[in-house]
Amino acid sequence: MAHVANLLSPTDLQKISNLQVVARLVVEGFFSGLHKSPHKGFSVEFAQHRQYVQGDEIRRLDWKIYGKTDRFYIREYEEETNLRATILLDMSGSMTYGGENGVTKHHYASRLAACLSYLMMQQRDSVGLVTFDTAIRRFIPQRSGVGHLRVMLDELEQCQPAGETELGDVFRSLVPRIHRRGLLIIISDCFATVKDLITALAHFRAARHEIILFQIMDRDELEFPFQSWTRFESLEQADWHRMVEPAQFREAYLENLEKFQKELVDGCRRHRIDHVRLITDQPYSEALAQYLTRRLGRA
Repeated sequence: MAHVANLLSPTDLQKISNLQVVARLVVEGFFSGLHKSPHKGFSVEFAQHRQYVQGDEIRRLDWKIYGKTDRFYIREYEEETNLRATILLDMSGSMTYGGENGVTKHHYASRLAACLSYLMMQQRDSVGLVTFDTAIRRFIPQRSGVGHLRVMLDELEQCQPAGETELGDVFRSLVPRIHRRGLLIIISDCFATVKDLITALAHFRAARHEIILFQIMDRDELEFPFQSWTRFESLEQADWHRMVEPAQFREAYLENLEKFQKELVDGCRRHRIDHVRLITDQPYSEALAQYLTRRLGRA
């Protein structure tokens, strides 16, 4: 049975302990917590008055308004609710890449997922996990509690990336399975056809989910630092490799990467999706702390 310490160091936990993941859009949930609910209740923050109708609770009448208007009005409040979050973790072969720092994208991504799961459950939020490559590998529904956290940590510790993926197809298949709107946290290198990916994400947004897309990249993928003849192997297609003189391809590679990134960022901006690029040479707890601090400032 996995334990938090298997995936997160004491330093990681210390850095994230005072942060909260606060949804900037309205979400649904079952319990009182940190996040606004679309349902009107009778606690926390005043929302509006509405005229009394037969069957309303008498105790919710605003007698001050009655004294001024001689009419019965009900006080409505915005109740608050726990966040319902689902973490979507890319397990395709490209996530096994790791450069000189020795940290693979998969290692980085799984620790990031563990950080977020631990943090949200500490604030009584419900969290689920989906691992996938060309199809969904494991679907763990949203729940909270120590036992559920251990189930998620077990999956994060045991799963190993391999094979190809097409993010758009997987995400489209998930839309009807995540019934109640909430927060979707996608952790991936995003190596896919951008148009299909953004179209699939738009389906999630149409279902009124909020989305954070953590794009995990290695420094090598951003800078293409290779100097001498190099053997490049496909991490998703077995037995594919090429010997390449990097100087011949570096300029074209960087141009294509810039175009890819621009399409991805622009698509996320159009659909009000948080796009956060994280590089594996920056400690994940530090990068997450910086992002959540900015997010709290916008909330």
